[in-house]
Amino acid sequence: MIKGVIFDFWGTLVENGIFPSPVKQVRYILRVRMSFQDYILRFEDVFMAKPHENLTEAFKAVCKEFELEPRDFIIEKLVGMWNKNELLGKPFLDTIEVLKYLKKKKIKVGLISNTNETINRVLDKFDLRQYFDAQVLSYEEGMLKTDPDLFKKLLKKLKLKSEQVVMIGDSIPTDIIGARKADVRPILLDRRNNRTFSPRIVSLRALQDLIEKDELDDFIAQGAAEQEKADAERQEENRAGSDE
Repeated sequence: MIKGVIFDFWGTLVENGIFPSPVKQVRYILRVRMSFQDYILRFEDVFMAKPHENLTEAFKAVCKEFELEPRDFIIEKLVGMWNKNELLGKPFLDTIEVLKYLKKKKIKVGLISNTNETINRVLDKFDLRQYFDAQVLSYEEGMLKTDPDLFKKLLKKLKLKSEQVVMIGDSIPTDIIGARKADVRPILLDRRNNRTFSPRIVSLRALQDLIEKDELDDFIAQGAAEQEKADAERQEENRAGSDE
């Protein structure tokens, strides 16, 4: 029986104000040539795992991490882009509805986010704090979601065990892998319905339906089994390819 739901913030509860997402635009603007998975972990560790005096200093730190010259016009472009995302970002149409439903069902709600200080202004702007029983933010805690200790901090605040909660997030490298490291069962929220992963939902209303029908536990178990089988098949194909 699920007693708590942990949510990611950007891309899960709140829609980015720009597209592609700001973290992807940083990679493009700085012309960082590496896989997104490698880039995002390094970027978030510098940008979101510690407080910065302001966005200018934060992006200068990012440039240093990737051994790039922090040119003024580039920094100004990054700051403007990040501010635009904050200004135009808003909750998805199903966010408030589902958060209210969970509170009505007396299911605890937690927020976990790799983020900088701008999240606080968005939380206050849309009066979202009222829906969370507890939250942990990377810049305040000095660690990212890929560190299981961040999940443990949130579980302690929620007064729940890992097996009693489910994690809903839109990022496989951070939300899904992070939850798995903490023994929290994850569900990928794939709003664009274009990724291959199980268990997966395409809207928060799907989560509400699963809870209402008392099918969430079975859905997670079946999806996890399917993903484990797919991962094993992929590994076998990779081994076979390397032997040729």
